[in-house]
Amino acid sequence: MNLKDKKCLIAYYSRKGNNYVSGQIMNLPIGNTKVVADMIWEITGGDVFQIDTVKSYPKDYSATTNMAKKELNENARPELSGHVENMESYNVIFLGYPNWWGTMPMPVFTFLEEYDLSGKTIVSFCTHEGSGIGRSENDIEKLCPEATLLKGFAIYGSRVSAAKKDVADWLNQLS
Repeated sequence: MNLKDKKCLIAYYSRKGNNYVSGQIMNLPIGNTKVVADMIWEITGGDVFQIDTVKSYPKDYSATTNMAKKELNENARPELSGHVENMESYNVIFLGYPNWWGTMPMPVFTFLEEYDLSGKTIVSFCTHEGSGIGRSENDIEKLCPEATLLKGFAIYGSRVSAAKKDVADWLNQLS
């Protein structure tokens, strides 16, 4: 797949502020997934869309993880604060998110269910601190059975700042 010939959207969910990094809670001015999304944007020139919720998650990391676990257990679909107006114009969707409880945050589920992604190519990228991409690719496949899902990219959040070459190599493998 030649990305230069495709209209790409880089849609991502990222959490700045209190995050778990290398075994401790740190305050991040920019969420790790956004850092990777920006790298993909620099390389592909695609359009960028940040998935965000109407109701914010708590600032405290533990409170956020508790809320995320509750949402997962309830199969919740948090309301999103913004929407892609011209989804039909995109061929490739780069979908980024942190791994929360083994999969994507529930706002990403909301995002995927909001659009008909039939015939589109979805390429996931995930930040984590040891759990990899988890079962998120299987969840994407279930939510978007008529889309083509390419092998995603998982990276430790603590390593994103030095990952530009890894991101470029992954994108080159897709081409």
